[in-house]
Amino acid sequence: MHIFSNYIIFISAVAWIVAVIIKGIYGIKRGTFSVSQTLGSGGMPSVHSALVTSATTAIGIKYGIFSDLFAIALIFSMIIIYDAINVRFEAGLHARALNSLKCNKESGKKYEFNESIGHLPSEAFAGSIIGIIVAMILMSF
Repeated sequence: MHIFSNYIIFISAVAWIVAVIIKGIYGIKRGTFSVSQTLGSGGMPSVHSALVTSATTAIGIKYGIFSDLFAIALIFSMIIIYDAINVRFEAGLHARALNSLKCNKESGKKYEFNESIGHLPSEAFAGSIIGIIVAMILMSF
């Protein structure tokens, strides 16, 4: 059985691809494009949010918004988006503070922690809108 024979996974993959492309275009327009930043965590839009909301929306359309499956998907989506906005965003602030120390005084080594691992609410919202739109379009076929 092919993995994309599962329509929910297919829709989620399409939403992920669309969000990554939009993230790359956004980086080009801002003059900050890099492949690692486009494929990495953080930034506009949230690819994680697009992925989970597309799956949740597709499940809601296919099985109904009162189904147990939709409830589980919605709860996990909320946890993932909360994590992106709060926990991972805060970890990015910690990384920025640690990077400002520049080096370990004993060894002289420089440490570079990834500062862009979380999302602003607007980035998560944009990703969620992408996920919902992709799922609604693809579920209409």
